[in-house]
Amino acid sequence: MTATVALVDDDKNILTSVSIALQAEGFMTRLYSDPDGALKALIDNPADLAVFDIKMPGMDGLELLRRLREKSHMPVIFLTSKTDELDEALGLAMGADDYIAKPFSQRLLIARIRAILRRSEVNRSPESPSEPAADPIVRGRLEMDPARHRVKWMGQDVTLTVTEFLILETLAARPGVVKNRNQLMDAAYQDDVYVDDRTIDSHIKRLRRKFREVDPEFNAIDTLYGAGYRFSEE
Repeated sequence: MTATVALVDDDKNILTSVSIALQAEGFMTRLYSDPDGALKALIDNPADLAVFDIKMPGMDGLELLRRLREKSHMPVIFLTSKTDELDEALGLAMGADDYIAKPFSQRLLIARIRAILRRSEVNRSPESPSEPAADPIVRGRLEMDPARHRVKWMGQDVTLTVTEFLILETLAARPGVVKNRNQLMDAAYQDDVYVDDRTIDSHIKRLRRKFREVDPEFNAIDTLYGAGYRFSEE
C-alpha cells in the first residue's frame, strides 16, 4: 500500500522539491502552505505521516502539532533551523517523532520517513499468522506488549510514540545493563540514519515525563553520566 506524506511549509520551493523527491520514491504527497488549512485537512483525512516546518507565519509548527495531537497520533517530523534547540526539545516533548535541521538532505529525510513508517506499522497491521508474536515484557511494574505496541505502568496505560517504545524496549530487555546512546540510536533508527545525542536525550526526557504523569515517583530509567542509560527493575 502506498504511504501518503503530508508536507506543511510556507516555503513553496521546499514543498515542491521535497514532494518531487518523495514521489520519485513511491510516496503520495499532500502539500499545504497554510497551517490552518493543513490542520483541518489532516484531522478530516489523516496522512500516514506529516512533515512540519516549525517557523511559519500565523500558526507555527509547534502550535499545529499541539492542536493535531488533540485528535491524532499521526507520526510527525519537524524541520527546524540549526539554532532552534529549544523548539526541537519542545517539539519532541509535545509528541513529534523526530526533527531534521535545515538545510537538510532529502535522502536523510526519506530515510527517516521510511524508518518511522516501518515502526508505525505495528500500530496499524494485524499480526501475521505465519510469524510468532513477540513475547510480552514484564519488569516489575512495567508491562510491554511489543505485538500491540502497548505499555502499562502500575496497570495504567502509558501512550508512547514508536521511537519511545523502541528505546524503552531496548532498556527493559536487560534490566541493569547500561545502554550507551549509540546502542539506543541503533535500536530506534535504522538505515544508517545519523541522529545526534540530543535526540536520544530528548526521547529519554519524554519517556520519564510520560511515566511520571502516571506515577510521580517513577525513577526506573537511570542516567549514568558519560556512559548512557539503564532500566532499573524494582
